[in-house]
Amino acid sequence: MRLFVGLGNPGAAHSANRHNIGFMAVDRIAADHGFGPWKARFQGLYAEGRLGGERVALLKPQTFMNLSGQSVGEAMRYLKLSAAEVTVFHDELDLAPGRLRLKQGGGHAGHNGLRSLHAHLGEGYGRVRLGIGHPGHRDRVTGHVLSDFARADADWLDELLAGISHGAPALAAGDGARFLAAVAARLSPPEAGSGGTQVGAAAGPRAPPTAPRTATPAPDPAPPDGTGGAPGLLRRLAERFR
Repeated sequence: MRLFVGLGNPGAAHSANRHNIGFMAVDRIAADHGFGPWKARFQGLYAEGRLGGERVALLKPQTFMNLSGQSVGEAMRYLKLSAAEVTVFHDELDLAPGRLRLKQGGGHAGHNGLRSLHAHLGEGYGRVRLGIGHPGHRDRVTGHVLSDFARADADWLDELLAGISHGAPALAAGDGARFLAAVAARLSPPEAGSGGTQVGAAAGPRAPPTAPRTATPAPDPAPPDGTGGAPGLLRRLAERFR
């Protein structure tokens, strides 16, 4: 079995935030591949299904971003999985919008969700780093990640999520190259990059190379809300800007 984790903050108020792109990725996988209904387990929302020949569990921690490791650690111990069998989908400031990198192990780079995972799992888990771009100054980071995707983001975001879903069976089978190829087929040819293998959309500016990385605080607690998902989110984004 594999465990795919999407990182984000619970509640309808955060459902379209850039910080919640990890939730959007696992929502799209669940919807496209017929996973069972989301259920409250492991301090999160949990669903099971199959991707190709692999049994896969999906998890969206409902603990808020900076306590994500509590939920993931509980699920990992119950399912008797090693950190290497866990893959985490999360937002990445230092990648331009629409770009993706696949990485196994490494540091948390100041990301509060990954910092919590390190504390509970160690650093050996896999990451799918989903670019949301950097606002250009560290003082604007919190507002950037906790604001909704813009109307102009809807097309590349939908293509990125579709590519992730299409490639998910390869990722579950441990074939990172085939996963990246599936994503690239929806976006653009693969591009090599340091710190992991990267693919991305041709459109959209790159994140400023000298922009400082900073930890992002989680918002104040709000009641969890497990409704919605990636398809509904995109419809709401489109309707908002009509």
